Amino acid sequence: MTRIVDRYLARETLLTWLAVTGVLMLILMSNRFALLLGDAAAGRLPRDTVFALFGLASVNYFIVVIPVGLFLAVLLALGRLYRDSEMTTLMACGVGPMQVYRPFMLIALLLAAVLALLSLQVAPWAARMTHLIQSTARHSAQVGSFESGSFKVDQDGRGVLYAERVSGGGRMLHDVFMQGAARDSRRLDVVTAATGERRVNAVTGAGMFILKNGYRYEGTPGEADFRIVQFAEHGIRIKPSTPSAGGGYEVYPTGELLHLENPAAQSELQWRLSVPISALLLTFLAVPLARTAPREGRYGRLFAGILAYVIYSNLVGVAQVWLQRGVTPENIGIWWVHGLLLVAALVMLWRQYRPRGMQMRSGRVPA
Repeated sequence: MTRIVDRYLARETLLTWLAVTGVLMLILMSNRFALLLGDAAAGRLPRDTVFALFGLASVNYFIVVIPVGLFLAVLLALGRLYRDSEMTTLMACGVGPMQVYRPFMLIALLLAAVLALLSLQVAPWAARMTHLIQSTARHSAQVGSFESGSFKVDQDGRGVLYAERVSGGGRMLHDVFMQGAARDSRRLDVVTAATGERRVNAVTGAGMFILKNGYRYEGTPGEADFRIVQFAEHGIRIKPSTPSAGGGYEVYPTGELLHLENPAAQSELQWRLSVPISALLLTFLAVPLARTAPREGRYGRLFAGILAYVIYSNLVGVAQVWLQRGVTPENIGIWWVHGLLLVAALVMLWRQYRPRGMQMRSGRVPA
């Protein structure tokens, strides 16, 4: 009978977990995809990087969604069993808390192993790749192909280039307008030209704009000291930014974080280790939290569970910030939040499953 109960509870939980996780991922990824499409439409990202960034972002979303999805799945599955009096029947047949925990903790252990792989190995790699793709996109936005009738702003936001028509695969520009400003003065440089050619090194991105048959206007707006220069050919140097694979400690491999004594590095390391631990602790809390009285509302415990998760996740964030700022020592770090959750789950479990005589002496009748 034990195996039948284990399979039944595991099946109910897994089906609910798949549904909850699928819905949460659909909501989060839809919003992320819309943001990426907006950046691509605005020219901040190359169109061919949208799906790569979309896939890399899903790693971090899985790390967040899998624990909360499992927590809600156990709450919903057990809540239905309590509401339909199935748990009452199982307990009358001798199924105790250990038998109830067994299938849930087995699922939690399997998902914790997946989360450990994602948070310790895959997520840092995804963060590095995301940073590199975004840096390369900024690089490409500065030296990449131009489009007819569109303005291109340089990295510093102080220069603008416009071409009425573009040909030759983005190399030849016609009816060109350029404007630039010096950092240390109000002087503006405005250049107009009939044609222009972009000569750029494909590897370094450095090169020249060769403008032909145009005028250069130099001066300060509001003053009458403008200088006008007519030219047959004028070269402007291109010095773009180069892609970088840098970033914060989230891009560091876990092995490197182990050897760093920086509080920020230790905060990142403890957060990565906390991801699989949170899946186990939330599952441990969900079992006593899901127990409902016969007349209790259908979603009463679900709302309590969501509130408990919000408090827990916010405390983890607060503990991480405190560790980064040196408010708490590294040996305490984020672990005190997990300890509070474990104590809360043990207290709830003891109140529900303590000996019957103690419940009667305290004036409570067991549900």
